[in-house]
Amino acid sequence: MPLEFRSVASIHMRWLRCGGLLGVICVVGLLVWSTSVYSTDTIDIATIVRGDIESNVTAVGTLQPRRYVDVGAQVSGQIRRIFVQPGDVVKEGQLLAEIDASLPRAKVDADQAALTGLKFQLADQRAQLALARQQYARQQQLAQHRATREEDMQIAQATLRSAAAKIGVLKAQIDQMRSTLKGDKAQLGYTRIYAPMAGVVMSLETHEGQTLNAVQQTPLLLRIADLSTMTVWTNVSEADVGQIKPGMPVYFTTLGVDNRRWTSKVRQILPAPTTTSGLCGNAPTIATTPATSKVLYTVLFDVANTNGELMPQMTAQVFFVTARVVNVITAPLSILQAVPGQSDVYTARVLDADGQITTREVRTGVRHRLTVEVLSGLAVGDKLVTGVQHENAWARRSQL
Repeated sequence: MPLEFRSVASIHMRWLRCGGLLGVICVVGLLVWSTSVYSTDTIDIATIVRGDIESNVTAVGTLQPRRYVDVGAQVSGQIRRIFVQPGDVVKEGQLLAEIDASLPRAKVDADQAALTGLKFQLADQRAQLALARQQYARQQQLAQHRATREEDMQIAQATLRSAAAKIGVLKAQIDQMRSTLKGDKAQLGYTRIYAPMAGVVMSLETHEGQTLNAVQQTPLLLRIADLSTMTVWTNVSEADVGQIKPGMPVYFTTLGVDNRRWTSKVRQILPAPTTTSGLCGNAPTIATTPATSKVLYTVLFDVANTNGELMPQMTAQVFFVTARVVNVITAPLSILQAVPGQSDVYTARVLDADGQITTREVRTGVRHRLTVEVLSGLAVGDKLVTGVQHENAWARRSQL
């Protein structure tokens, strides 16, 4: 090939390479330009405000009357009359039921007859004692004149002492019979059952005509409860019971009443735990429990029930207030980033007035599941960055 032709071809190839390189540079520049011009960032923010924060321990409880009594029968027999029904309001001392009193009354009559007989025996024995005294005194007079035998003197003295001793025996028998009569009268009185306290009849376990056997165990007739004060029996897990102390504020809601809170204070934490298991259910124990069991502790608190809205066995959603602050700087807890090794220190991204995102260290106080109290690092009105969304305006326009 001639030298001149080679030079022209070489020059042509160089121009092609330069043109290709220039084209690549233009395409890259166009992409960068289009990205910078038509790509926008959408920043989601949350504004710092003031508010109230409450830290609490939640649990489930059951309502029970603070005071109640199970009324039973102390005598056996057939129930003749029942004067109340469940739901009735009774006063202390009000007659509730009557049991057949035939046998207890017969015992009382027999005791009174026996006591009367002993009293007559005592009167007879006193007469014998008086006679023995006279005979002994006569023997003493005769002995002074040596007109009686020593043996007759000794017999008279022994007769006197025996008569006095018999009187003592009869007095003891009379006291015993009086005690027996008193007990049998009490048994007769137990056939009429009275209310030991004022309250409401919660349940009726027997009916008229039923025969009661009080020999082996006390038969239960009914339950009376004072519903003016209710106690909430709350089951708290072993992980949370350490945060609960007597006197701590607590409130609860019920399923049957909307938008109503009842407030109180913790009265007592029972030391004996209750374990729950899928196989055995609830069983109080203080022994080591399997890993599958859940250990619960019972926390008690009382609440006034003046209007009668609270009923026994109601389920209560209980909130034990461990801490509460009012009108403080608050921040969403999900936005903050925890600092390892420091439970109360977080970091937050803040959008400043120039539109720049900066990172701040935030110290916190009382926290809830969603919000936390800010002690330092943020102020009211600060804008926390919750997220940044990148959006291409050119692509969006092309879709339109």
